Amino acid sequence: MPGPDAARERDGLCDDALRAGPRAPTLCEGWAVRDLLVHLAVRDGRPDVLVGHALARAVPALGARADRVQGRWREEPFEALVQRVRSGPPAVSPARWRPVGAAVNSLEFFVHREDVRRAQEGWRPRALARGESEGLWRSVKLLGRAAYRRSPVGVVLVVPGGPRAVVRSGAVSIAVRGEPQELLLHAFGRRSRALVEVDGGVEAVRAFEAAFPAAR
Repeated sequence: MPGPDAARERDGLCDDALRAGPRAPTLCEGWAVRDLLVHLAVRDGRPDVLVGHALARAVPALGARADRVQGRWREEPFEALVQRVRSGPPAVSPARWRPVGAAVNSLEFFVHREDVRRAQEGWRPRALARGESEGLWRSVKLLGRAAYRRSPVGVVLVVPGGPRAVVRSGAVSIAVRGEPQELLLHAFGRRSRALVEVDGGVEAVRAFEAAFPAAR
């Protein structure tokens, strides 16, 4: 069964961004909603800007050009910037092909949508269809191995009343319990808003939470 639909998550993110406004906070440290949308617009349509930032120290001219492009988009009317993101990648981009777009964008737009939603007052977790939850569970089982690779203890992901997966082995383990979307957000570092419980021995839980503090 499929996970979250990339196009639907993109539209939902744009709708939520309009409701929140350009200066509203997000869960991305230091970024307001406008900053997050500029990042997504650059990612969609200007890979040269990403390269320019990456090479800024070695080639200052490329970094300066990248800054100019981002600066122009930061000055766009907010509604125009939202529409730029909603429109998606240019027609020539491989990401326009639905299978590629789904693989590249599904999880990113799901997480960034929650970055906007969960930074606002009064947020509540979304109700997901069964197929979406199952898709997120498959993803977090794979991503969890990378996300928790530096854990000082073993890590078992557990869906209450559902499946479980060992993503890091250890002589002593803890369990991270939550619905698949919450486990995914925890693995992606949105721990301050992920609705999970960490269970295990006192010392093991303390070691895990020191390595993955909820404040981040």
